[in-house]
Amino acid sequence: MIRYTGKISFTLALLMTVWSLSGCKTVDKAKDKAAEANKEASALQKDAQEAKASAEETKAETEAAADDAATKASLAAAVADDNRPAKDIARDVYRHPVDTLLFFGVKPDSTVLELWPGRGWYTRILGPYVGAKGKLYVTNYSAADSSEYRAKLSTEYAETLKTIPNNTRFSAIEVLPPENINFGLENEADVVLTFRNVHNWKKDGSDKVIYAEALKALKPGGVFGVVEHRAPEGTTWEESADTGYVDQQLLIEEIEAAGFKFVESSEVNANAKDTKNYPKGVWTLPPSLKLKEQDADKYLEIGESDRMTLKFIKPVQ
Repeated sequence: MIRYTGKISFTLALLMTVWSLSGCKTVDKAKDKAAEANKEASALQKDAQEAKASAEETKAETEAAADDAATKASLAAAVADDNRPAKDIARDVYRHPVDTLLFFGVKPDSTVLELWPGRGWYTRILGPYVGAKGKLYVTNYSAADSSEYRAKLSTEYAETLKTIPNNTRFSAIEVLPPENINFGLENEADVVLTFRNVHNWKKDGSDKVIYAEALKALKPGGVFGVVEHRAPEGTTWEESADTGYVDQQLLIEEIEAAGFKFVESSEVNANAKDTKNYPKGVWTLPPSLKLKEQDADKYLEIGESDRMTLKFIKPVQ
């Protein structure tokens, strides 16, 4: 029989303790290494996810840039269309059609409603631009309108349509007297456009019903683009009826009151030379030149009017 003394037992216990502590340290080191490895793996995974997201964002930005470039090129081609008369092209310097329509977000596949297009200056651009992939609606006066001027515009506009390629894709909507205006469109248009019409609508009392019909015609989120002669701040509606110039803030408030949301404005059609204090109001300037030869050179030097360019949207319910 072997008997262990207390000294030997103590030594064995000490050795076992050292072994145990050594093992614990080894386990702890292993755990630390595992934690470090997991941390590195998580960091690598995060880097990979960020790299993927960045690549997707770059791809999206590249595609968006390519789409924007294609849109601008298509619009520039429409502006350069051979069907545009020289007198229309001469006004590009004042009306900036490419930048204006890009600001309003008009694309080749857009459904567009143009309100009261006059003799068709913008229609000649919009027709070829959206005629192949999108659709263009226009409102127009009746050739039987009681106003000789409006009846003449209707006839001249009808002649304009005949010269536009793809004119079979147009839907001309005859506009009845203000109290009966009905475009016949609901949640269909991507963009509704009006160029220098507001002062006339206000004068004949048709503005509110037109805004209501434009709102109804637009898809939720659709754009209402407005270009109008800009008056000095504080100009009243009564003064606008005489001069043709409209106070910008007053107009924004009125259109918002009709249910639209104002998004932003652009200075693309601004003209700092326009002093807005002429004998015949805005019609003193070109292209009207109401004073004819009187000071014509002076007014031609000023150019066409200073214009606000406003973007509204139909709120998404």
